Amino acid sequence: MTHSRPTIRTLLDTHDLQPRRDLGQNFVADPNTVRRIAELARVGPDDHVAEIGAGLGSLTLALAETGATVTAIEIDSGLIEPLTATLAPYPNATLVHADAMRLDWPSVLDPTHAPWVLVANLPYNVATPLVCDILDTVAHVGRLVVMVQREVADRFVAAPRTSAYGAVSVKIAYWATARIVAQVPASVFVPRPNVESAVVEIIRRPDRQPGTGDPQPMFDLVRTAFGQRRKMLRKSLNGVVAAEQFVAADIEPTDRPEELDVDAWRRLSTVVTEA
Repeated sequence: MTHSRPTIRTLLDTHDLQPRRDLGQNFVADPNTVRRIAELARVGPDDHVAEIGAGLGSLTLALAETGATVTAIEIDSGLIEPLTATLAPYPNATLVHADAMRLDWPSVLDPTHAPWVLVANLPYNVATPLVCDILDTVAHVGRLVVMVQREVADRFVAAPRTSAYGAVSVKIAYWATARIVAQVPASVFVPRPNVESAVVEIIRRPDRQPGTGDPQPMFDLVRTAFGQRRKMLRKSLNGVVAAEQFVAADIEPTDRPEELDVDAWRRLSTVVTEA
């Protein structure tokens, strides 16, 4: 049984709580939505699932009901009591009171249970840095199914030569494949946000793992270029990439950052770092 809108409001009133804007709290109040996300996550009794931002437990319940072993992470002290009560009937669900942005992931998500699946309704203010940090550092999370602001979702999955394509798109494309698997209206949240949401599935590439190789020079190069995304690369990377290095990497210096796919960025970075 997942939370309905009346249940959400009752829990908030009973525990004298209000959604916290500083934490980007928008609680899902539609059972069909959380069940759909659980279905999209494709998890069951043999899986280990991490949920970030458990909130009042709407999605946590849907995940626990699949039979998966669920580790729910919540930063808000005020939500720990109602969450504990909500998850009490589910021995396969464990609650961790912690800040996911500062978490020692191996101590919370046992690497021996890899690959973990991360499933979350991510607060808008931390979605991008959190997803990037997990891809950069937590190799034993093999798949992410995250609900984020639609604009953020578009950036996660953007292809070259599109307006949404940027440094984040390149980083995600380096580590993983990503696609939007569902649209979520604002009406399913309490409180209702001013934006629509989408669910993105991100699957880590098995041949690119944190700790193997060093993609950071490429990420730095990409960030520098996209800092002046409207300029040609010979301008935005002036003093960073020499003319002959563009030639060696088979990159046109008159291209703009959004015209290069991740393989082109890798070639250019390799030429620069090996110079």
